[in-house]
Amino acid sequence: MRLRTKRFDARAIAYHYDVSNDFYALFLDRRMVYTCAYYRRPDGDLDQAQEDKLDLVCRKLRLEEGERLLDIGCGWGSLVVWAAERYGVEARGVTLSRAQADWAQAWIRRLGLEDRARVDHLDYRDLPRELRFEKIAAVGVIEHLGIKNYPDYFARVHELLVPGGLFLNHGITHEKHWRRSSQTEFLERHVFPNGEMDNVSHILDVLERARFEIRDVESLREHYARTTRQWVERLQANAERARALVGERTYRTWIAYLASSSVGFTHGALGLYQVVVSRPDPAVRDAVKGAGSRAPPE
Repeated sequence: MRLRTKRFDARAIAYHYDVSNDFYALFLDRRMVYTCAYYRRPDGDLDQAQEDKLDLVCRKLRLEEGERLLDIGCGWGSLVVWAAERYGVEARGVTLSRAQADWAQAWIRRLGLEDRARVDHLDYRDLPRELRFEKIAAVGVIEHLGIKNYPDYFARVHELLVPGGLFLNHGITHEKHWRRSSQTEFLERHVFPNGEMDNVSHILDVLERARFEIRDVESLREHYARTTRQWVERLQANAERARALVGERTYRTWIAYLASSSVGFTHGALGLYQVVVSRPDPAVRDAVKGAGSRAPPE
C-alpha cells in the first residue's frame, strides 16, 4: 500500500465519490445511502431497506434526544438527517468528498434542520480536540483507512467519545484466509485507490487493544449481496443516462465492481459486520467494585 496521508486519502475519496451526484442518484435509494441496506423481507424494496438500516444504526447506538452524534465518513448525510429528524439528537457528519458535503448541507437547509444537523467537508483527524460525543458511527469507513492506521484511528474515536458512550463500526471484511486476486487489483486500480480490507477477528482485536468493550457483533453479509444486486439492476436500467453523465468507461467499471461485489457477498468471500463497542466509564466501574466489596445485609 502507498503512504497514507491526509492529502492522499482526500484525493482517493474524491476519485470515487465525486464522480457525480447525479450518477449515484441513478442507482441509490431516495436518501442517497451508499452502504449496505437492511432487508426485513428477502424481497424488500431498496428505499425501505435503507431507511430500516438507518434506524437499525440509531437503535443500536441507543440514541436519545439531546445527545451529540458524530458520523465519520457521513456520505450524503442520510444518517445525520435521519438521527436529527427521528431521534432529536445534535448530529454532525464529516466527509472528505466536497460533492457529498455540499449536497448534504443543501438537503439539511431544505429540511430546516440547521439547528441540530450539519455536514462538514473535513477529515475526522482535523476535528477540534475538545469536541466530545455521546455516540459515534462510522458506516463504510474502515475499508478506506489502511490496516496499519487502525490503532491511531480507534484511539482518536476513543478520545472523541465520552466515557460510557457507544461507537458503531460498520464495514466490509474478507475471509480470514483471503488472498489477493485480479479482482483486488481491479478494485484498487479503478474503483477504490485507498481500499484495504481486513478480517473481522483482527478488527475486534484492535478495538479491544484500543480499550473498547465489545458489546454487539452482527453479520449483514446477505443483506449486502441483495443491496449490491439491486444497485446493479438500477444502474443497468439507467444505462443511457449513466453513460451521458460519466462516460462508457466509468459506467462499465461501476457495473463490474458492483456485480463482482454481489457475487463476493453471496458466496462469503466478502463479509459485512456491524460492531458496537463502548468506552468504559471508570466512575461506573469503580462504583460497581465498591458495591461488590460491601457485605450483604443480614
